[in-house]
Amino acid sequence: MSLFHIDAGKEWRGGQRQSLLLVKELKRLDYPVFFVVQPESPLHRKAAEAALPIFPLKIRSEFDILSVLRLAYRMRRERCLLAHFHDAHSVAVGSAAASLAKIPLRVISRRVDFPLKKNFFSRGKYFKNIDAVVAISEGVKKVLLDGGLPSGLVEVIPSGIDFAPYQDAISSNYLRREFGFAEDDYLVGMVAHLADHKGHKYLIRAAKILKEQTPKIKVIIVGEGPLRMELTKEAKDSQVEDLVFFLGFREDVPQILSSLDAFVLSSYLEGLGSSILDAMACRLPVVATRTGGIPEVVIHRETGLLVPPRNPSALAKAILKLFNDKDLASRLGEEGYRVVHQRFSAEAMANRMGALYERLASRKGVKLR
Repeated sequence: MSLFHIDAGKEWRGGQRQSLLLVKELKRLDYPVFFVVQPESPLHRKAAEAALPIFPLKIRSEFDILSVLRLAYRMRRERCLLAHFHDAHSVAVGSAAASLAKIPLRVISRRVDFPLKKNFFSRGKYFKNIDAVVAISEGVKKVLLDGGLPSGLVEVIPSGIDFAPYQDAISSNYLRREFGFAEDDYLVGMVAHLADHKGHKYLIRAAKILKEQTPKIKVIIVGEGPLRMELTKEAKDSQVEDLVFFLGFREDVPQILSSLDAFVLSSYLEGLGSSILDAMACRLPVVATRTGGIPEVVIHRETGLLVPPRNPSALAKAILKLFNDKDLASRLGEEGYRVVHQRFSAEAMANRMGALYERLASRKGVKLR
């Protein structure tokens, strides 16, 4: 018997990292997991490196009939009892396959706080033959309930992180050596896909305000995405090219975080913000927007500073506050570190997910292990 986790993501983003962490931890808990991933994707490579049981399946779209048939066959062969879908394509293809294979238990993870689409096909994926929808925050749960899902269907299980990479990354000079920053430069970083809802343009506009106050604050933007050219132009037009540095996609995020002085997340839509958890694991003070699930992690003036979304002046003011008040920055960093270790470990996430699986299985008389 087996549990199938399906992630059709082709890129390496927060969602893929979360599904990988969950499958690794479930395997550690002796659940018989199979991980369905896109062939040759970063997730495929990292899952192979972790020696996870993998089924590479090319999912081209939400209407990929061949993938549905191949997945259903593999589910029947491995006696799948539970299918967990981690993204939109995996929900569509996986649900169809699960129906063909007569899988008794089906779970969806929802990591974004975008409203549910109103068309019949999109909404049907969340209502038909689904045993639970896992929201990563109360903010995401609210969006799902507002979209019509019954409260009994939605379970909140926050994202988790693996702390080991951040414990090993302790060099504060990593970026200073790479870019020649001065010792007294104040490095503020953001790690996020370059997509509109992440609000990078508001951070760039905040950088223009910061430049008028001090030349010592540098803004480090880590990530790739469709808005790279647009954001580069925004920085040029705002005359902050000497303050804003685009690093692109990087595999060395723990080392980058360890060399920052503060972290910022400028999203106007955000399920939880797992990059905030990473920053807190490095004892970084955080400036973030009051949206989605972020306030469940960043408690204003306790574990970070919260500002309204789409507000460059408020972002700049909060960053300047940390720059000028080192005691406050240190206190916020230490409290954030304590909270993230208490509440947001990968182990805690997997234990709660396992408990959910067992409750669902008990209702249907299914034994998972």
